[in-house]
Amino acid sequence: MTLFEITEEQILNRIRFENPWWKDGKIDDFYDSMKRRLYFSKLFPLINNSKIKRAVVLMGPRRVGKTVMIFHAIQKLIKNGVDPKKIFYLSIETPIFNGIGIEELFNFCRKAVNKEDDLKGFYVFFDEVQYLKNWEVHLKSLVDSYHHVKFIVSGSAAAALKLKSNESGAGRFTDFTLPPLTFHEYIHLKGLEYLIEAKEIKWQGALRKVSGTNDIAILNEHFLNYINFGGYPEVSLSTEIQANPGRYIKSDIIDKVLLRDLPSLYGIQDVQELNSLFTTIAFNSGNEFSYDKLSASSGVSKNTIKKYISYLEAAFLIRVVNRIDLSGKSFKRAHFFKIYLTNPSLRSALFSPIDGSSKAMGNMVETAIFSQWFHRYWHTPYYAGWKANKGGEVDIVGLDRNGLKPAWAVEIKWTNRFHKQLSELKSLFNFLAKNNLSEAIVTTVDVTDIIQVKDIDFHFMPSSLYCYTIGERTFEID
Repeated sequence: MTLFEITEEQILNRIRFENPWWKDGKIDDFYDSMKRRLYFSKLFPLINNSKIKRAVVLMGPRRVGKTVMIFHAIQKLIKNGVDPKKIFYLSIETPIFNGIGIEELFNFCRKAVNKEDDLKGFYVFFDEVQYLKNWEVHLKSLVDSYHHVKFIVSGSAAAALKLKSNESGAGRFTDFTLPPLTFHEYIHLKGLEYLIEAKEIKWQGALRKVSGTNDIAILNEHFLNYINFGGYPEVSLSTEIQANPGRYIKSDIIDKVLLRDLPSLYGIQDVQELNSLFTTIAFNSGNEFSYDKLSASSGVSKNTIKKYISYLEAAFLIRVVNRIDLSGKSFKRAHFFKIYLTNPSLRSALFSPIDGSSKAMGNMVETAIFSQWFHRYWHTPYYAGWKANKGGEVDIVGLDRNGLKPAWAVEIKWTNRFHKQLSELKSLFNFLAKNNLSEAIVTTVDVTDIIQVKDIDFHFMPSSLYCYTIGERTFEID
């Protein structure tokens, strides 16, 4: 049998195919027609800044729009006057590039456009770079060797990307994490900004910007849609995909991470164990867990479960939220903790979409709101839980800048009941009194109000508006 070898001309032709702007100065219409994510305005300055000799490492979970954002960056570079033939894009997972180093690929690109003697002003994008062995070593070498070239790489296996970026890229790489859609971004992509009104509340002695709405019923419909389908741009905008989210999200996002990315990165032998653990967590997102209970229910050792949870966190599928006690003190050993999906639509894909009256709605509202806080990588929220004095729990607690005592508290509810029955919020009352806090937020379905009881201001706010406000504020201060 004759084995055919890939020729240099075939490689060059594939490179030309992946860079259509070399011919007409335009990216593919498929990408051009897509609306930019708001986070594009944060990423592009890092790409455009050629004075700083650092590569940009764009990381994030699958299907959040990294490749689309790269093509939007290429489009803007061309619009800004960059020679289209000095912008190279290559997807490392393309089979024909298998086994070819990124410096050799860079040289192939220069050969494809007859710029082999030119070493200045290039922008080079390597997509899905995690499939290249020792990518970080090669990238560092490129940054050191080509001082007038801007290198940008992206990858979905964020665990490995971040680890290797930190190890090898000190002073050479700038990391940028693209998260799933916030509710704020979802509203932007859908062109629904007309539903939002700017308002202010007095919070902690100052006027704070919050979001209001001119139609809470319509906004809540979109909030439910966000919970079911809103984590990924393509799913959010396609009713066809929403008709069968399991086929798209589960097979193309979850399964590839659980069955391919994580096992290959960490040498996991029993992928069924990992899959079973994630399924349990997804179905119970927002519940309190312990390693003992997870081990007993699954038959997997506690040490293995700890590893799996750290892997799932590194892959941006889940986040662990640690508990503090009634006094706001953290526990030396985290025997109990909550786990949330990083975006609620993962649950819908694994099981089925929910409606506003579903038993799971409370947990999914809590998951949606926590997922907005997870975008703030500089701030870790907690929940409070205690057994003394008949026990109690508060959903979200923020500590002061020193991390020593509670600074604010939020109770997440998908009901209006507590607006009329404040006395039922005993845990919240106890926590506020214990920590000398004079105000708190309580979310509702559609009620907005401020009620003062015992010198404590309770700000009632619809969950959808609180979710939107956190996403908007995060984007503004990121």
